Amino acid sequence: MSNHPVQTVSTSNDKIKIALAAATAIAGVAGFFVLSDQSVLRVVALLAGLLLTVAVLWTSDVGRNFVAFAKESVRETKKVVWPTRKEAGQITAVVFGFVMIMALFLWGTDKILEFVLYDLILSWKN
Repeated sequence: MSNHPVQTVSTSNDKIKIALAAATAIAGVAGFFVLSDQSVLRVVALLAGLLLTVAVLWTSDVGRNFVAFAKESVRETKKVVWPTRKEAGQITAVVFGFVMIMALFLWGTDKILEFVLYDLILSWKN
């Protein structure tokens, strides 16, 4: 895991960058809907808004921290020991068997309760 301390204080410059990124994302989406009659231009407006958003976020502390987190996540994923195909098949079979047993148990419990409630206690059944 990461040993980096959590920082909750950001500079006003970063807050402005995040607000600007949100505004460019909203502008791109708004442009997509406003230009509904021009199919190519609306896609360009959306992509331009989203690319500007990414570019602005990339320069902020939040963006740099996200990139560092993503790189660290990839590094940690490479350390995982994945099961072999045989092990994955065995685990899947065990889970499937457990689900079948639970389904039969719940079905049997339902039928027993139905019998007790309708036949023994209420003495009627639909």
